[in-house]
Amino acid sequence: MTIPFLKGHGTENDFVIVPDPDNALDLTPAAVAVLCDRRGGLGADGVLHVVRSAAHPEAKGMAADAEWFMDYRNGDGSIAEMCGNGVRVFARYLQRAGHVTEGDLAVATRGGVKTVHIAKDGDITVGMGRARLPESDVTVSVGDRTWPARNVNMGNPHAVAFVEDLAHAGDLYSPPPFSPPSAYPEGVNVEFVVDRGPGHVAMRVHERGSGETRSCGTGACAVAVATARRDGADPAVTGTPATYTVDVPGGRLVITERPDGEIEMTGPAVIVAEGEIDADWLENVTR
Repeated sequence: MTIPFLKGHGTENDFVIVPDPDNALDLTPAAVAVLCDRRGGLGADGVLHVVRSAAHPEAKGMAADAEWFMDYRNGDGSIAEMCGNGVRVFARYLQRAGHVTEGDLAVATRGGVKTVHIAKDGDITVGMGRARLPESDVTVSVGDRTWPARNVNMGNPHAVAFVEDLAHAGDLYSPPPFSPPSAYPEGVNVEFVVDRGPGHVAMRVHERGSGETRSCGTGACAVAVATARRDGADPAVTGTPATYTVDVPGGRLVITERPDGEIEMTGPAVIVAEGEIDADWLENVTR
């Protein structure tokens, strides 16, 4: 037996895409981790399990609003609430498979239903919802350096630290320590940010469950919101949208926070390959 798959990326945040409309596959954490392994598997930051919302117990309640559910898994096999780059690649797959066309669609995620627009120029815009800014004093550390961080929740948790040099983030192989532990009981995505110019920043990120990735969509949104607040901009107060260009190692994203609090992320999404996974191999290596 074989299992169809595709490979895609959004600003080099890369994914194995597994179409499974009827939710017939048992994608165990071990299977996901093997598929994402860059030496022993296909290699990816995560898996996009493509399932009809009505067929998945976690998404049935969203089926009336979104036909498709993005069952996203981190590279270590753990479940994540949301992945902004993943939503764009997920939408690109749906377009490639003929399930949707250019224009607007809705995608169900564990972080809620996300609105998506596929533009004629190829870029994809995702409505990322509203940011929550828990009032807490948080710090993150690398080696002997420690920085204050802004606590931002985009449906998943983020700690945003402004630094003088992105090299100060270190290798980001291991999760940067944070304090207090109670701020993020289930771990956190940590973004390190430098200024590039007015309305323009660059970042590196350690994604919870994946290590350093070339891009993080929810992280870029968290960075834009944290930067806006640092700059004294709150669209809900000023009535004016705040837009930031966010450079990531894998490319560039444009993030806009609207006066109603909704955040939009625009960037590319590319399908680079498709093929088949040997089901016997996958079963044997995950025993």
